[in-house]
Amino acid sequence: MIESLTAPLQAPHYQQLRQQAQELEGVFLHTLVKQMFSGIKTDGDFGGGFGEETWRSMQAEQLAQSMAEAGGIGLADQILGDLIALQEASQSTTNPAQALPAAYDGANR
Repeated sequence: MIESLTAPLQAPHYQQLRQQAQELEGVFLHTLVKQMFSGIKTDGDFGGGFGEETWRSMQAEQLAQSMAEAGGIGLADQILGDLIALQEASQSTTNPAQALPAAYDGANR
């Protein structure tokens, strides 16, 4: 793990970081969409039941993933920037754990 943090940032690694950041944004958006859907009333002749609960969950997941792939809300870009900053800071020190507080400046955002 530490060896991967100290390796130079290369294009394939950048793509992997980008994909991971986008997946995390998708998980976050899924939570938001799922909560949004939970507030929709489905009482009536054509609503409710176990089938709707199952499909609604799948719909929320797919909608969130589509949103993340289309650019989402910008969370993936923020995460990616932090991941790159952490990796670059770890390359400038021999101990990557020492670079963490300097690279991550979350309090000033």
